Amino acid sequence: MHDQSMVLFADADAVHAHLPYPELVEALRRAHLKASPEFAAVVAADPTGAPNSFLALTAWQPNDMIAAKLVSVFPGNRAQPSVQGLVVLFDGGDGSVRLVADGAAMTFRKTAADSALGAALLSREDAEVLLVVGAGGLAPHVIAAHTSVRPSLRTVLLWNRTPARAAALATRTAVPGVHIEAVSELDEAVARADIVSCVTMSTEPLVRGELLRPGTHLDLVGSFTPAMREADDEALRRAAVFVDTRNGLERSGEIQHALATGALSPADLRGDLFELCTGQVPGRTGAEEITVYKNLGGAHLDLYTARHLLKSLGVAPTTDG
Repeated sequence: MHDQSMVLFADADAVHAHLPYPELVEALRRAHLKASPEFAAVVAADPTGAPNSFLALTAWQPNDMIAAKLVSVFPGNRAQPSVQGLVVLFDGGDGSVRLVADGAAMTFRKTAADSALGAALLSREDAEVLLVVGAGGLAPHVIAAHTSVRPSLRTVLLWNRTPARAAALATRTAVPGVHIEAVSELDEAVARADIVSCVTMSTEPLVRGELLRPGTHLDLVGSFTPAMREADDEALRRAAVFVDTRNGLERSGEIQHALATGALSPADLRGDLFELCTGQVPGRTGAEEITVYKNLGGAHLDLYTARHLLKSLGVAPTTDG
């Protein structure tokens, strides 16, 4: 990390060091008390037909900050991370560049904190068992973020399509006071869990809604195209469904499929993160209610995260937020 002509450069280590989850989740909560920035996304598919994607996302908070993220998603990567890119923060007053940060680290932190904020608002306060479906780069961040907002969690179950990857992640992941173990039977794990967080790129539903116990909170993170689905229609049909933002619903395979089959109607979307944080809509309404949180992401979250990083690095943003 270095300062050059007032532009801060934050590599992955600096991003992770300066964005601990309790503070980042709280920063996202405060940011959602204000009106949303204007934001947009372009998702480009690999022209060769390979399962790769390139995303360009922008957000503009009036009289404050502008953020842009360029990120590549190459699921087949082994020698390189599957997600790579940059987040650039501009001053909304004069258009100057204020911050350039590692895009993969920012994406991991922002995405996990987004889901953790959803869990803080929607999961039961006595939740003890977290199931993480998927063992890729995001999985350890989801574990860290969820356990930071739900200190009641005592057990983390890890499932992955390739069992060895779940076992390896369980071995190298530690949270004080929390038992972490890899499991091989997904259905059994779903039925045990109080919170289920899915961080895969699956195109076939993995979580069967009929197995969700009353009171479970389901966090859907991985799917970002209509072809991707991590949970079936029954999961959404049984649940109170919330999203972080209504901007980009067309990218959610779960929601689009459920709308197409009639398992879900537009009126069934209970609320978004802005409405939850400001209290315009209630979150969980009872201990038995099943809740679903679809983490769609969006450049507004990259803006909030970059803005908080700038502050954490000792540089005051244009306005306090």
